[in-house]
Amino acid sequence: MASRPCLYAFLLLLAFQPTMIKVNTVSLPPPECRPEVASTKEKFEFLLNLLILKIELFLRSSVGRGINDISPGLVQGPVPIGAAVANLDNDTRKIIEEFGLASIGHLRVIINTSLLHAPIPMPLLDISPQAYNIFLTIILNDTKTSYNPYANTNSFLFAAVFASSFLKQYYAGIMPSIIGNDERQLLSGIALYEAGVFGALRAELNARVNLTVPPFNFTVGNLTNLSAQLANQLAGCGVKDEGLIVPLQLGAENRTSSNIVPGDVNSLAYARSAREILRIVFTTGNATRPGGIFPRGLNGALYRRILTLKLS
Repeated sequence: MASRPCLYAFLLLLAFQPTMIKVNTVSLPPPECRPEVASTKEKFEFLLNLLILKIELFLRSSVGRGINDISPGLVQGPVPIGAAVANLDNDTRKIIEEFGLASIGHLRVIINTSLLHAPIPMPLLDISPQAYNIFLTIILNDTKTSYNPYANTNSFLFAAVFASSFLKQYYAGIMPSIIGNDERQLLSGIALYEAGVFGALRAELNARVNLTVPPFNFTVGNLTNLSAQLANQLAGCGVKDEGLIVPLQLGAENRTSSNIVPGDVNSLAYARSAREILRIVFTTGNATRPGGIFPRGLNGALYRRILTLKLS
């Protein structure tokens, strides 16, 4: 027969069991916001599309050269539509060139580490003013005024932050699921660098927060808030993009409206899945309907599976 102390312990365990079960329950995000099931190689393949976009945009706008001009044989594919040398001030031009060149190193080491083979196929990119203007037209509901990211430094920094933001958010999204010590170490090193790039570019925008973005009457701060709202709307998975000026309840520790580096309630980096990013860059709100900067979609097995399974 059990002793009385043992019986008391058993009854206490039963009494607290429901509470323990409730505490351990974790609510999952809706299906359209969950990370895709994919291998490490497939995630790197998808990542390369976003990295190529950033490199081509940064280098062609700063020095008028692309990936194959700097590192021949690394990629193979069509020349981006609408690329142009941007009208940047000298300091910004040097920064953009540096970040573009550094990302070529990232591209090369990803190819070597993740068992991919050069030349990597390039997606067709449309980085013309017309493609970016689609996004701004939706934001401002204005079809009469045209946006040209190459016209001046203020305008270009929006396009630059746009490209860096997707990379940073995708790194954050896939990092916990990457298999292999070498692969995790590689991704960590690149992700930390990209976080620095994103912070530096946002700081450049913040230094201009009260200046207008010609030809619009909006200030840089206004436009970052509007573009963040649209990105969140297109992605459909809550607030993961934020402008440079936010209400106190969204600022760090609810004590500041300054928001150079966006973060969640604990100031942790926001993460996005592949489908969330596709909904934004396509400007269609649908991961299976290409458009915008990637008019023919992306390369890689993960993107093909999203299309085949109609995972919009």
